[in-house]
Amino acid sequence: MPDAIVDTVASVPVAIVGAGPAGLMLAHLLGRAGVGTVVLDTRTRHEIETTHRAGILEADAARALVETGVSERILLDGHEHEGVELRFGGQPHRIDFKKLVGASVWLYPQTDVFIDLADARERDGGTVHFGVRDTEVLDITTDSPKVRWTAPDGTRHELRARYVVGADGSRSGCRDLVPEDRRTRYGKDYPFAWFGIMAEAPMSAPELVYAHSEHGFALISQRTATVQRMYFQCAPDESVDAWSDDRIWETLQARVAGEDGFRLKEGPILEKKVLRFRSFVQEPMRLGSMALAGDAAHTVPPTGARGLNLALHDVKVLAEVLLRALGSEGAAALDDYQPRALQRVWRAQNFSYWMTRLLHTAPGATPFDLRRQLGELDNAVGTRAGRTFLAEQYTGWPTADRD
Repeated sequence: MPDAIVDTVASVPVAIVGAGPAGLMLAHLLGRAGVGTVVLDTRTRHEIETTHRAGILEADAARALVETGVSERILLDGHEHEGVELRFGGQPHRIDFKKLVGASVWLYPQTDVFIDLADARERDGGTVHFGVRDTEVLDITTDSPKVRWTAPDGTRHELRARYVVGADGSRSGCRDLVPEDRRTRYGKDYPFAWFGIMAEAPMSAPELVYAHSEHGFALISQRTATVQRMYFQCAPDESVDAWSDDRIWETLQARVAGEDGFRLKEGPILEKKVLRFRSFVQEPMRLGSMALAGDAAHTVPPTGARGLNLALHDVKVLAEVLLRALGSEGAAALDDYQPRALQRVWRAQNFSYWMTRLLHTAPGATPFDLRRQLGELDNAVGTRAGRTFLAEQYTGWPTADRD
């Protein structure tokens, strides 16, 4: 509706479509540098912060949230993990991140990252409009892009910006603005999904446990001292209603069972859902005055815990180049964004694919396939090079000397 009547017109250096962690972190970083932003999202704040999402943060990402003044809550409520456990062949194998690469990760839900960022924007006087509709992004190939939206009260607004950032998630409308003949979409669908639960139970292990068995994959994670998250491999079309609590616990126990007698601590199941996932990248990540960030540009399977970290890395790079673009360098500075972001995106795609293939049992797998998979797992944990590779990839290639 390019010619529709609007009730208000305003100007801002950067308009951000999407108020998830990527959009809010970008607004926070730009705000610290004195650059005004307006952030829009079709979801209400309540909808976002009540959608429970797990999260593993690289040490660099956790440090950035603390050092840029978002919140120190991660240090109080988060859990630093210095390694993970891989279980296969009835045996546990711990990958010691600290010993191998001198790094760690933080267990801190993405939902809490959002809450911290939304609170920081409110504290700092940032402008964020939740619950909008009919969002349109116009004129991205010009120096004067516009964003129009309808507010919850029915009024129509126009924002004139110098740059627009599409951080509107895996169902992004912004990425569709790149014409088909100017974009390439890379993707891979997987023949399985995750059945996820949240259970009221004590922690079964101090760190994440990734389990491979002939029955399929399982991941044992934590949330708090009394609420835990767990996942197991299932079919993409699995029905949640077909799974009783007893059947879920029986399946999870079978997939983590081993010669060490390890058993999960059980309790009432509070939430059940099937999580479908795929690998996806769209190039380019920038066209004219619009850049894409986070899930709008790429998604990864959850196995390698890269998704949130990639989004935060995108906006770290993007904030830097936008500041240069708004300064003396002009729009040419944005040319640096895609190469720097994509290097990490494709590394993460490779690692997430590798971890997914390494740990899941493919439908129709033959005995040879399963034995070969055990050999690969043995290579990953049985050699220092294999353990170091996994640790370096999982903790996220520290960026202090590269970015």
